[in-house]
Amino acid sequence: MHEDGFIGRIEWAVAGRALPGQRVSGDRGVVLDTGGGTVLFAVLDGLGHGAAAADAADRAAQVLAENRAEPLDVLMVLCHRAMADTRGAAVSLALFDPSDTVRWLGVGNVESQVLAMGPVGLTVRATVLLTAGIVGYRLPQNLQSQTIHVRPGDLLLMSTDGIVSDSTDGIDLSKSTAEITADILAKHAKDTDDALVLAARHRGPAQHNGPVT
Repeated sequence: MHEDGFIGRIEWAVAGRALPGQRVSGDRGVVLDTGGGTVLFAVLDGLGHGAAAADAADRAAQVLAENRAEPLDVLMVLCHRAMADTRGAAVSLALFDPSDTVRWLGVGNVESQVLAMGPVGLTVRATVLLTAGIVGYRLPQNLQSQTIHVRPGDLLLMSTDGIVSDSTDGIDLSKSTAEITADILAKHAKDTDDALVLAARHRGPAQHNGPVT
């Protein structure tokens, strides 16, 4: 599964596949326009794999689509309630503002990082502080989102645990997000689990082709 596009000046892409031998994946990437150029990204990893994991992730994806304007902690609680009779899932949410911030919140083992090109090469500018728990089964009482500042060109990267943890090595930020996610999936997906990676970045201010009037 490969999807990509633009919402305003935010470029995004998702690449994923089911555990080899399985027909469906329990991993989901969600991309939702929340208005004003702001985009809600979510990566959902239903526990285990197969149809039961997919059901848990699908319920959370529907809740996010129907309540996209809610704060991140409220969205996490709503997902928790919707998945109460499922296996549950690891959930990471990121609200990407095209100006200069990303607000994120994670429960479970979906990794999220912001990568940038520094003087000595690719650097990790920030990593989400994940909270232990399973959304739908055991939700932490204290849900606090983090806010980080980003610059045009910085890459938000979110991945399930079906992607090996050192998958950022060798990323070429000059490539499109579609190429980056496809490369990571091809090179770093485990053969023992579903796998999914989502990438997003702000491409900077729009360029004018003529004089401003």
